Amino acid sequence: MTNPRLAAYCSSEADAVQNRLFRWLEIPSISAAPEHAADVRRSAVWLADACRDAGFERVEIFETPGHPSVFAQWSGAPPGAPTVLVYGHHDVQPVDPIDAWEHPPFEPIVVDGECRARGAIDDKGQVLYHLEAVRATLAERGSLPVNLKLLVEGEEEVGSPHFEALLAERAAELACDVIVVSDTGMIAPDVPSTDVSMRGLVAATVTLTTSSIDLHSGTFGGAVPNPLHHLARLVHRLHDDEGRVALPGFADDVAPLSAAEAASLADQPFDEEEFRRLAGVAFLEGEDGRSTLERIGARPTAEVVGIWGGYTGDGIKTIVPASALAKISFRLVPDQDPAAIMTLVSDWIRSEVADGIAVDIVWHGGVAPARTDTDHWSFAALARAITTVWGRAPLLTRVGGSGPEESLGRVLDAPVVFLGVGLPGDRIHAPNERMVMDQFWRGLCAAGELYDELAAAAEAVDPAT
Repeated sequence: MTNPRLAAYCSSEADAVQNRLFRWLEIPSISAAPEHAADVRRSAVWLADACRDAGFERVEIFETPGHPSVFAQWSGAPPGAPTVLVYGHHDVQPVDPIDAWEHPPFEPIVVDGECRARGAIDDKGQVLYHLEAVRATLAERGSLPVNLKLLVEGEEEVGSPHFEALLAERAAELACDVIVVSDTGMIAPDVPSTDVSMRGLVAATVTLTTSSIDLHSGTFGGAVPNPLHHLARLVHRLHDDEGRVALPGFADDVAPLSAAEAASLADQPFDEEEFRRLAGVAFLEGEDGRSTLERIGARPTAEVVGIWGGYTGDGIKTIVPASALAKISFRLVPDQDPAAIMTLVSDWIRSEVADGIAVDIVWHGGVAPARTDTDHWSFAALARAITTVWGRAPLLTRVGGSGPEESLGRVLDAPVVFLGVGLPGDRIHAPNERMVMDQFWRGLCAAGELYDELAAAAEAVDPAT
């Protein structure tokens, strides 16, 4: 790390900051588990108290029909300064399988420079370095160079079901000039990068029914339609022989990589063998003619995430099942529209299934892909902040996962930039999740630099401010 403004704070306050991080990580805020609902609320209360202690002027817990979000605001910047909204989430993934953890998931510990605990990198650690950057800057200067708002969601790990409604309801309070998301990662500790898009997601449960009851396979087998056979054929036809999603029109709206993105993709260090090893698979596959990095970030996908039907107990039961089910998810890239894809997929499934087989399709929400405007002044400010801390300009990457970033930018009508410090080996959503502490301290320093750069960039765009 170079010598950014908050480097001294990271050194002098390391123990206190780590202690605050540990206290938060000890709260098992698993949003997917009803038995942990009180813990998610306890996490929100802890964060609200921490925001007040750090110096935010207004702190409020935003209630939703599900788990609560936390809002904090500091608005004492000079006239004309931009308003920045920082987004993150305080809920965490379940910890199964618990036996695979080398240390209890909610008893944080630092081992070999890594903070190991559920939520360490996803996303409590990345929220906290913004909080600490605010604390440090207020202690140093008595004010921030920007008006800052913090919005930390409690339902990101269950698909943010109430988040867009919250954004719409609170849009006036959340109004901002730029949104900073710190829930992503970088290529490597010495290869800084920033995401410029996130994939969208739609998912469905498909049920094929051929009869009202299971049938005796000796009496009816070979003469009646078997829904599992038809479902297997349907699943097979999702892709062509070259690994592409085969639905007509599925990729018609896919935006190509920009020249800058293509150049960054070519410059990214990537070890396919290490990637394969991390996945625990014998080989890699996917769309022909596309690199692995393209396949996992820049291309749309279709995945069968579950398939079942008939008898699945011990031994054998000689039946022709009455129904068969599959869960299918589709990752989308700019400029695919979730609603259009859901219609396209539904129409395709019905056209592919034989007459006389009942088809039921239940869609499980939809998340649109997000894309950063790299020509906006806020992106240049982000790049300068990262360069100051890491000593080199960031490469541009596309993240394969999905989140509420598209709705953030759309509802609040503001550009979204990504300051994330996670690393490929951080075991996100898996046992032994970690955060490399060197990355945490860099993230804290980069947050402080970013606030300064955003203020300067906004003033350069409009000198009158």
